[in-house]
Amino acid sequence: MLDIGFNRSSHDGCVYFKLTEDNMVYLFLYVDDMLVACKEKRHLEQVKEMLKAEFEMKDLGSTKRILGMEIERDRSKRVLRLSQKSYISKVLSRFEMNNVKTVSTPLGQHFRLSITQAPETHEEKRFMERIPYASMVGSVMYTMVCSRPDLAYAVSMIRRYMSCTGKPHWQAVKWLFQYLASPRSLRLVYGGNSKLGTQLQGFVDADYVGNIDTRKSLTGYVFTVFGGVVSWKANLQSMGALSATEAQYMAMTEVVKEAIWLKGITEELAMYKGKVVVYCLNLINMGDC
Repeated sequence: MLDIGFNRSSHDGCVYFKLTEDNMVYLFLYVDDMLVACKEKRHLEQVKEMLKAEFEMKDLGSTKRILGMEIERDRSKRVLRLSQKSYISKVLSRFEMNNVKTVSTPLGQHFRLSITQAPETHEEKRFMERIPYASMVGSVMYTMVCSRPDLAYAVSMIRRYMSCTGKPHWQAVKWLFQYLASPRSLRLVYGGNSKLGTQLQGFVDADYVGNIDTRKSLTGYVFTVFGGVVSWKANLQSMGALSATEAQYMAMTEVVKEAIWLKGITEELAMYKGKVVVYCLNLINMGDC
């Protein structure tokens, strides 16, 4: 890629970019899958010809699917939609969850998962050995990472018990799949809404002592730009917080690191220049400050 004039991103090793006249060409590489994007088709054709001269490749035309993600465009409204409808359907079929009763939330409020719910009797252990818990969690985790920020908290919860899976954990995974079976066509939408603007902004919060086993708190954040979600996370904090205020500060540390990275890569790719606004809970008004 460097030999044909592309620059490698200093923020992401799989991202390359090249300035052609007054137009930027982006190239995204993942193993043997490649996605090229630019404003003018003639520049796109030039890049493809250069690539064909270097190695054998198959041109699949306008991108409609990549890495299990489906891309839909509405050029008249300048809207792009990203979803994983087909992948979700395959996952549901694989685990025979296509015809389950659907639910409206990723994780029911009644679930209070803990390592103390691990199997104790021989019968319980034999039952759980037949459950493809790790495979189901891994499948839904890929969906969450690519296009479904609404699954982040639930996935963060169920993946903690891969080595001590009990029936309550299995019930939570089934609940998540029941939710996945309902809105499988949910999509991330970018552009087309001038009210949301182009500002890169983040939202962050912390769930103080959210883990009942370790007493660690949870960090959750989401970033949006061009009217759509571009980054999200829901993970336990690396150490215990002594107060809700401290948990919020630790969450802010994580979200600011992500903001710095997002600001760096969007500026490097000439996509966005401006400040990053992060919204968080007002620490001054918290009861235990």
